[in-house]
Amino acid sequence: MTPWKVIDRAPLPKGQELQLAQRGDEWVVRLGGHTLMSSRAHASEELLAAWALERVAAPRDLLIGGLGFGFTLRAVLDRVPADCRVIVVELSKQLVEWNKTHVADLAKRPLDDPRVRIVEDDVVKRIGAASKAYDAILLDVDNGPSAFTAAGNKRLYGLAGVAACHRALKLGGVLAVWSAGPDEEYERALERLHFEVDVKRVSARGASGGASHVLFFGKKTAPSRKPRRTED
Repeated sequence: MTPWKVIDRAPLPKGQELQLAQRGDEWVVRLGGHTLMSSRAHASEELLAAWALERVAAPRDLLIGGLGFGFTLRAVLDRVPADCRVIVVELSKQLVEWNKTHVADLAKRPLDDPRVRIVEDDVVKRIGAASKAYDAILLDVDNGPSAFTAAGNKRLYGLAGVAACHRALKLGGVLAVWSAGPDEEYERALERLHFEVDVKRVSARGASGGASHVLFFGKKTAPSRKPRRTED
């Protein structure tokens, strides 16, 4: 079997290291020995974009949280008009750089598209600063609400984060969230904060059997009310 080759490394706080590795035509990003993403498992990311946009009448302003290998972004670009504005918020400067160099061709160089603006920032901060700004927000951050690996991502998936997403969307706008697995608490949070909720379980690689992921879709139906309790 062809061995993995580490193509690049990026040091992180607390002595951790982000790695980009290649074996044949497959690419992965690893953190602490665990695979965060693989170029062979992106069917659910593409469905996240496709099904989100089916729920938006005339997309003009979109926000994508999490760049990954660019597959979600590519699926969006293939479905939106020429005058659409797509903001991609990615915290990892190194991941952005890899998408411009080593893995640029995996998703046909989506960062070169003039409709795209990449923002190297915390998506929680970006969403929290917006009000009725987006027709759709697509989130593929960490492992989703079911099993995030970074404690700080609780801010995105808790009640405060859901409320911020609601405020940032235009009326009728859509929140689409990728998750490694089901999460009833998150589903209830969406319903509590005035989203019409639809949950889909899909194959990770686009074929029956094997690993599956969960996609949450919430359509904004009413002004959000401030929850009595929110997470920090």
